[in-house]
Amino acid sequence: MTENYRGCYEYLSAQYPEVGGYEFYKELFPDNENSGERHTDFSHPNAVYLYRDEQSEDKKLRRRKMYNDTWEQDYMEFVEGNSLTLCSGLAYRRKENRLENAQRMYALIFDLDGVGLAELRNLFLRFGGDPERVRRLPMPTFLVLSGTGLHIYYVFQQPIDLYPNIKIQLKSLKYDLTFRLWEYGSTSQVKAIQYQSINQSFRMVGSINDKHGTELVAFRTGERVTLDYLNAYAKPENRVDVNKPFSPSKMTRAGGYFWTRLSVAIFRPLCALQKTYTRNDFLHHV
Repeated sequence: MTENYRGCYEYLSAQYPEVGGYEFYKELFPDNENSGERHTDFSHPNAVYLYRDEQSEDKKLRRRKMYNDTWEQDYMEFVEGNSLTLCSGLAYRRKENRLENAQRMYALIFDLDGVGLAELRNLFLRFGGDPERVRRLPMPTFLVLSGTGLHIYYVFQQPIDLYPNIKIQLKSLKYDLTFRLWEYGSTSQVKAIQYQSINQSFRMVGSINDKHGTELVAFRTGERVTLDYLNAYAKPENRVDVNKPFSPSKMTRAGGYFWTRLSVAIFRPLCALQKTYTRNDFLHHV
């Protein structure tokens, strides 16, 4: 057990309720399918997690959907006490947990390395309050002890639909808030900031960090959040506008008119020259 882990665990356990892994993911992903269900309209995307197959010789990572009705048994079999399990805050319309398959975001998650007791106290001095004030940060829903640092979870009141342009905007929001969260010498002992994708997977609550032999433990520190709440802590240019799900077209009205007229000018003469040949025409030229 690292000194960072020990100090943070004592601080958090004295003030906030601990949440077990089974309950944690049940709350995070309330809309998963039941096993055997097949919604071809993609109305029920599922969380997807990876786990180390401890029974295989090569200890290979395997991918598995998180089903609502079998989650308790699956958690005990594949996650609890496992040396490497990974899960993001997104739900996917297929089994592969790729960004192009991501359909909804249930939580925006940050990885903050190098957090000890001093850094944790500094974070709580900044969490909450007026977002216009310097160094203020949004209050997270959960803090998870990762081994040498924290996983910071902002769980949404309603999941965010991941249209193409929304994914791009969420990336900008996450980068902005990562920069605010990560301050060397104050909130982190690590100098280099780690910017991560919105699709990044994290070690799961209840599993074991095999590098340090510590269990990943979650604490409920706040309420569910809205996108507007997180936006308030970011620069205006890095905020998410859900009313802009697609990138705007770069073609102007004048440009569209020009290319239409040009196409007509080119193809009309070609059409006039075109001739329909019959079978007799073909035989005549043979």
